[in-house]
This record gives sequence, structure tokens and C-alpha cells, in this order.
Amino acid sequence: MKAATLIGVLLIVLGIGALAYQGFTYTTEEKILDIGPIEATQETTKTIPLPPIVGALSLLGGIVLVVTGARGGRLAT
Repeated sequence: MKAATLIGVLLIVLGIGALAYQGFTYTTEEKILDIGPIEATQETTKTIPLPPIVGALSLLGGIVLVVTGARGGRLAT
């Protein structure tokens, strides 16, 4: 498989994932109190949103790469 086609397929998968989930969340743990043997922590959940345009552009770019990779790397004129 050509490199352009492989990258195109990867972009298509990432684009569909970005459109489906519209962001990702992660949890961090921070220490808020540390006095000798007493320790208190707090978990914080943070969300990083992905705008739908990011997913759409990734999907479109992947489709273009797959199509041009299948044609031998030449754009239609």
C-alpha cells in the first residue's frame, strides 16, 4: 500500500472519531493538602473539545489522499 493511501485511511479514521466523540477527557490528580502523615488529593476531570470542522477537514483530506493514491498520485486535470 502506498504511503499516501495509508495516511489517507488514517485521516479518515481520525476524522470519523473526531466527529463521533467531539473531544476527549482526562483526569488529573493534584495534592491540595500535605501536613506530615495527612495528605489530601483532588481529582479533576478536564475536557478538550474538538470542533466538528476539525473532524470534517480530516475526513475530507483523507478521502482526497486515498483517491489520489489510487490514481497513481496524479490529480485529474
